[in-house]
Amino acid sequence: MDKEQMDFTDYTDPICPFCTDQFKKQAPVHPIPISRVLEKLDEHLGRNDYDSAEKHLLYWLGEAEDGRDKHGMLTIENELMGLYRKTNRKEPALDSLNKAVALIDELGIGQSAAAGTTYTNAATVYKAFSMPEKSMELFEKAIDIYEKTLSPDDSRLGGLYNNLGLTLTDLKRFDEAKAYYNKAIDVMKQNRYGELEIAITYLNLADLATAQFGAEESEKIVDEYIEKAYELLNKDYLPRNGYYAFVCEKCAPIFGYYGRFLYNKELSDRAREIYERN
Repeated sequence: MDKEQMDFTDYTDPICPFCTDQFKKQAPVHPIPISRVLEKLDEHLGRNDYDSAEKHLLYWLGEAEDGRDKHGMLTIENELMGLYRKTNRKEPALDSLNKAVALIDELGIGQSAAAGTTYTNAATVYKAFSMPEKSMELFEKAIDIYEKTLSPDDSRLGGLYNNLGLTLTDLKRFDEAKAYYNKAIDVMKQNRYGELEIAITYLNLADLATAQFGAEESEKIVDEYIEKAYELLNKDYLPRNGYYAFVCEKCAPIFGYYGRFLYNKELSDRAREIYERN
């Protein structure tokens, strides 16, 4: 016998009409000081001090939870998933990812730029831990939101296009990946100090060409991408801050992979000097 379809009332407990609990006011929300939290986080990251960064974020996550500040919780979970991704900690990264995505629904902000950022960060985590299909699902959500809510020159859009290119490369959708990498470059050319992101994208294009055509056939175009990236990283006007050090550190081994051992050493030393100075 087929089970009858449950009525809505089957899912809910009856409420006593004389019970006043349902009319009690909820405790007020106490927002955490997001700007100050992120400023301090940048200080830790500028010293490459990931342990202190994690402790800092977990402390403020607890404060946001105690204060019923779901917007603050969303911001912190986004930062945590990025931190855990950088430090290659899969389980906590996925835990923060799931909590952040759930908060999007709880807050009812599924079409906001904040949701687009969360989906982008979550998709990047999935990509980092070799789950490109799941990554692609969230990137598609992020594109739909970002292209409706952001200006065409917004750096967040450039970051999305670049990271989407990585996932498409993993899925061997090479022509689509190249198109999105070029869109990322077009966006970042319109941003101050966008050279750092463009350098990263050129290195991603080098990896794409190698994956698509093989090392021998792609050698010439790879050399062009490598030299363009190195030239951009050496622009004198770029601030030598913690983020610059992070990019140099991230790019250095890629130069080494393609035989630019001096570039590798130079950028690694440069990053270390900045971290030590900070």
